[in-house]
Amino acid sequence: MKKKYLIVVADYYQDIANGLLKSAKDKLPKLSIIKVINVPGVFEIPVTISKNMRKFDGFLALGCVIKGQTPHFDFISQASTDALMKLSIENRKPVGNGIITCLNMKQAILRKKKGREAAEAVISILSQK
Repeated sequence: MKKKYLIVVADYYQDIANGLLKSAKDKLPKLSIIKVINVPGVFEIPVTISKNMRKFDGFLALGCVIKGQTPHFDFISQASTDALMKLSIENRKPVGNGIITCLNMKQAILRKKKGREAAEAVISILSQK
């Protein structure tokens, strides 16, 4: 049976988001049903997944948070990670965390293929018996 995947992409950093999305889609099985929803930032990813939890088998959260001069980076990164883990456990469905947290844009550019790893994690969980 075909698996249905929802990819939620925070496109605040468009170039990074595109790289994450491409690397994730390249890894997902070719005959899968894939829907992509764009959101403005990482903070909006968990609620978007939550609203769609019943419709899909697996989920990918993709985005980028770059550290600035304030603690905002820490709050957003931690809140998003906690929310994704809670959604996954409570709903017993895999949510691949492909939200990269970087100290600067150079790091983000180097890591924009990390969407693949999130896809691999979701595929792995869905294949468990």
